[in-house]
Amino acid sequence: MPTPLSVTASASASEFTAAAEAISPTSATFLAIRNIRKRFGAFTALDNVSLDVRQGEMVCLLGPSGCGKTTLLRTIAGLEKQDDGAIHAHGTDISHLPPQSRDYGILFQSYALFPNLTVAQNVAYGLNACRLSRVQMQQRVADMLDMVGLSGSDKKYPGQLSGGQQQRVALARALAPSPSLLLLDEPLSALDAQVREHLQLEIRRLQKQFNITTLMVTHDQEEAMVMSDRIAIMQHGRIEQFDTPDRIYRHPATPFVADFIGQANWLPFQRLSPHQVSVGALTLTVDAAPRQPMENSDNGRLFCRPEAVDVLPAADASNRFSARVVDQIYLGDRYRMMLELDELPGQRLMADVSNDVRARLPEVSAQRMWIALPQQSLHLFA
Repeated sequence: MPTPLSVTASASASEFTAAAEAISPTSATFLAIRNIRKRFGAFTALDNVSLDVRQGEMVCLLGPSGCGKTTLLRTIAGLEKQDDGAIHAHGTDISHLPPQSRDYGILFQSYALFPNLTVAQNVAYGLNACRLSRVQMQQRVADMLDMVGLSGSDKKYPGQLSGGQQQRVALARALAPSPSLLLLDEPLSALDAQVREHLQLEIRRLQKQFNITTLMVTHDQEEAMVMSDRIAIMQHGRIEQFDTPDRIYRHPATPFVADFIGQANWLPFQRLSPHQVSVGALTLTVDAAPRQPMENSDNGRLFCRPEAVDVLPAADASNRFSARVVDQIYLGDRYRMMLELDELPGQRLMADVSNDVRARLPEVSAQRMWIALPQQSLHLFA
């Protein structure tokens, strides 16, 4: 069970690291979702979804609108009833329990605060079923407000707070009863960028500090990468890939995942040998077999990230070619160059380079330069 939330203290760096490292492939499964199906008339919202969430883990459900992520969250919460499948929490089948019997806290995009209640009363509302004495409830409310940085705001009303402060109150209310599971439904999407980035780190800190198993819905890939231990990428009611942010970014399992997370370069290829493909007039050396079966075809698509393109390759680098810079964009911490390979007229390639690397390049506008596509960074898809 999570640490009781009545204890307040800021998590030290060592505590945060220890909590994060505690989430390992051998950690016990807290939430087990098995073969969930959900239809709305002729529309299939969830198509045989299975997922394991470990104790103390932060998992993000990520995908475009209509992919099924919110339906899955609402099904876990008991706000929607699945047509098939089962949900177990801490080894207990909760598939058909009412929402109030499932032991979770939930935070929505809309803060859902009572405008006629003070901040303290809003937080205390989540404690009504905990059978605490008045003194205990007052102490828990004070602890919660201190935890989210709102000490001294207990007598204010929601209308007197900023959007970010209101969301902190909603988070304090969700955490006050010490739930074993925290469900977040795009809780930060209505906030401005600076406040959103700050609260991302705050929620992550609190989640690790108190070891609360958390499932969060978002359509913001950067938010998912920052906050989660693992990400479930969803499309058309199915999970395309479930893995760590690093592996999803570096080793996408499907073309959809590769396109949805980050920027992608795509080039058509034809297989020449186990470790060589042709891309137009180019011959490239590759490491890996295609991520998907080729189905008796030697054609497919080659994928690489813009930052993988080497614009200062050694003279003996493999996959080294001449390219012309047709455009470049300054993005603050880096430049994005649009390149056209001499052997691939009309086919453009993105290359992201740091400011330091860009400073070491000659004036590149409309000029030719050497680039390389490192073979370990190339991925093949059928």
